[in-house]
Amino acid sequence: MSARGNIIILYYSRNGSTQQLADAIANGVRKAGAEPLLRTVTSDAEAASARDLVLTTDELAQCDGLVLGSPTRFGHMYSGLQKFWEQTSKEWLRGALVDKPAAVFTSSSSMHGGQETTLLSMLVPLLHHGMMVLGLPYTEPELQQTTAGGTPYGASHVEHAAGARLSKHELTLAEQLGSRVAKAAFRLTETEE
Repeated sequence: MSARGNIIILYYSRNGSTQQLADAIANGVRKAGAEPLLRTVTSDAEAASARDLVLTTDELAQCDGLVLGSPTRFGHMYSGLQKFWEQTSKEWLRGALVDKPAAVFTSSSSMHGGQETTLLSMLVPLLHHGMMVLGLPYTEPELQQTTAGGTPYGASHVEHAAGARLSKHELTLAEQLGSRVAKAAFRLTETEE
């Protein structure tokens, strides 16, 4: 792990809600003392206008932790993210991500838009890579208080409930998720030394 640790926040955002979650997660990573690396996947048409760099598999192998985010697409992650994971066989064979902490986040336009299935399906490639999955425990008061997004499976945003901007609870839960992944990466590195 680097001196500060680097946590990749890999996401795709079409309308900005998932990007807001990514930014909040990055704040949590930063508050925990690690370096957030905001990365995306895009189509060729979108690459020129992307705010964050496109993640390469070489960069993926060097991370100390990963948080994966996608808008909900009929209960699944964005197809471009799935395509990215389908290109990581070399990293999988080498065990490049084994025992590194990971988490997931999503956004949807409606309360019952498939957030939980999206979060659970995003865990599948992370588990195949041998990553250690983290969620949000019910000891976080905001998880009990939210009337919009936020689940034990990961951070989330529900647009119709709170509009395009993250609610106070969604923002706090996203920061807590980023902090948990960064702190876990530090603890895992300490036990290896």
